[in-house]
Amino acid sequence: MKAVHFGAGNIGRGFVGLLLHEAGYELVFADVADALITQLQDADSYEVRTVGQSPSQIVVDGFSAINSTQDPDGLTEQIASADIVTTAVGAHILRFVAPTIAAGIAARPAGAPRIAVMACENAINATDLLEQEIRANYQGEDLDDKALFSNTAVDRIVPVQAEVAGLDVTVEDFYEWAVDRTPFDGREPDVPGITWVEDLGPYIERKLFTVNTGHATTAWHGWAEGHAKIADAISDAAVTGKVKAVLTETSALLVAKYGFAEETQREYVAKVLGRFANTALPDPVERVGRAPLRKLSRHERIVGPAAELAERGLAVDGLLASFSAALAFTPADDDEVDRLQEILRTQDADAATAEITGLDESHPLFPAVRDAVAARQSAL
Repeated sequence: MKAVHFGAGNIGRGFVGLLLHEAGYELVFADVADALITQLQDADSYEVRTVGQSPSQIVVDGFSAINSTQDPDGLTEQIASADIVTTAVGAHILRFVAPTIAAGIAARPAGAPRIAVMACENAINATDLLEQEIRANYQGEDLDDKALFSNTAVDRIVPVQAEVAGLDVTVEDFYEWAVDRTPFDGREPDVPGITWVEDLGPYIERKLFTVNTGHATTAWHGWAEGHAKIADAISDAAVTGKVKAVLTETSALLVAKYGFAEETQREYVAKVLGRFANTALPDPVERVGRAPLRKLSRHERIVGPAAELAERGLAVDGLLASFSAALAFTPADDDEVDRLQEILRTQDADAATAEITGLDESHPLFPAVRDAVAARQSAL
């Protein structure tokens, strides 16, 4: 069994690649970072260290690595003989890896089992985005005979690594990799780390609107309070209160929308807050809060749930406070921070609100978000 994984960074090595290795797959990393690929090519193994209530040290070996820019033909050959292709490159990068994946699928021999393509990104239905790009680049009429596409939901905190770590990765001991089983027609690959589900939607939004919403909220409010690390921020009662307020609102949406039991959701929130408090994960608030324009977009972790709550006439005060904290989040060296502040400085409140959030002026959430935008503009 062979798996080709795009993205040899910390998440690729410490999460998806690790689980595929543990499932017995021959693992091929693909990346455009020449220095990283060279390190992997020169190494016999690397170590994944998990920290938390069940710490462990796991050696990953038997892998290979290929530079997808320098050796596209070699990568095509690897995909042509693989059983699984996964990605952890960022949703905005999927369109760049799609042509290579399309070429590899096209090169598969007729009659070979369909290759499973799964995008493991922090985005809703990322595999759908990847499939769309692959179809646009595919040469031939037999794509559906050669490949299947399955959406996934992934959850594991992988903090900034120590500069001396090399290829070794430190991750939290908790993880969840949920995959939609329906495209497999009962022939799911044997990957013990995967949770196979019939309906992925609730898993995706539960994670996005709890873990990602809570994480970003902790970062933005924590930064405002002068905290450098997520664990320090969540230990601040003032920050914790704001995060809990947000997660109370998103929990109300998840219970109303998907029928999660209230006690089950409360337990899930408590587990998530405990993960944020893990002092063994030195996660900077600036890393977690970065790229605010993406995180404030229409279907992301703040505006997404707030819009649905507003449509139901439910409270959104905590989410609006998180939105305001994101507008005031201004660390250096973040292009999206700079762009966001430029929008706030140069556009009127209505135009800025529409561009930042993607909300229509007729949406019930729009007036409150516009007020938050206007308040930030008046402070500039």
